[in-house]
Amino acid sequence: MKILLAVDGSACTKRMLAYLAAHDEFLGKGHRYTVLTATMAVPPHAEGFFDRETVANYYRAEAQDVLKPVRAFIAQQGWDAEFVDKVGHAPDAILEAERQGGFDLVVMGSHGHSPLASVLLGSVTNKVLNHSRTPVLVVR
Repeated sequence: MKILLAVDGSACTKRMLAYLAAHDEFLGKGHRYTVLTATMAVPPHAEGFFDRETVANYYRAEAQDVLKPVRAFIAQQGWDAEFVDKVGHAPDAILEAERQGGFDLVVMGSHGHSPLASVLLGSVTNKVLNHSRTPVLVVR
């Protein structure tokens, strides 16, 4: 099975990974994982104050802060994984990867905001659930 893991480095990511490890009979070894994180783009008016290399280094550092502990966890589990970092709005990056990657399943954690908070703040999980063509497993 080809599985996309959407991670953001939050406690939700840790819970999602712990869930997968605890249910390895369902989603453990033998599957191909792609771990995706998305870093919000620096606004164009702010990006103009920095050279391209500085901005690129910022994006790399942000992605590595998220992916480093995930890499360690996945290595400890012995899972086969590819790591991808994108720049942009997280739900758009997840949906683009899902459509281009031919995944069988998308797995993501949920912050569990109230309905009002989701309306005000937006919800990555809700957007992915509403627009994904692939089954999505949400770990709360």
